[in-house]
Amino acid sequence: MKVTKAQAQANRARIVEIASTLFRERGYDGVGVADLMAAAGFTHGGFYKHFGSKADLMAEAAAWGLEGTAARAEGADLAAFVRQYVSRQHRDSPADGCTMAALCGDAARQSEPVRVAFAAGLESLLTALGRGDDTADTHLRRDSRAARIDTIAHAIGAIVLSRACPDDSPLADEILNVCRSAILSGSGAPSKR
Repeated sequence: MKVTKAQAQANRARIVEIASTLFRERGYDGVGVADLMAAAGFTHGGFYKHFGSKADLMAEAAAWGLEGTAARAEGADLAAFVRQYVSRQHRDSPADGCTMAALCGDAARQSEPVRVAFAAGLESLLTALGRGDDTADTHLRRDSRAARIDTIAHAIGAIVLSRACPDDSPLADEILNVCRSAILSGSGAPSKR
């Protein structure tokens, strides 16, 4: 039975979504093509009808996951975003969480298309968190962007460090609490207007 173009696009989207989840949960090296395709409900042989390589899928799955993070940040108050992001719930759910927090370390060692997807995703997040910051003053815009970069880096670092500790470690929670408090107290997170 021939697959329609619409069905092929839906199948590809399903593979990308499943890959994004599995990569965030297990890392890029922790997911093989056969396991990925089985999780998506397809055979291993069908992979190359959709993607030229695993690296191509990694870049597309990264872009998909990063778009989701930016979409969640869109229109959100920065403090509310930080409270949700730098939380035990986010820390304990890498498969459902931010692609940057789950895969930045892996992405740094991947092909350029994967790193380009991460850079574009970071730009999207910076833009989403900066909505409403429409000052004409170049210095204020630059300072606001710098503060958003600091906030994002601080938040991602908090999640990464916390995840590196055992789940029941008091240090894991302490990292989240200290970093969230520091960000919210104004060390890098201006209130969103």
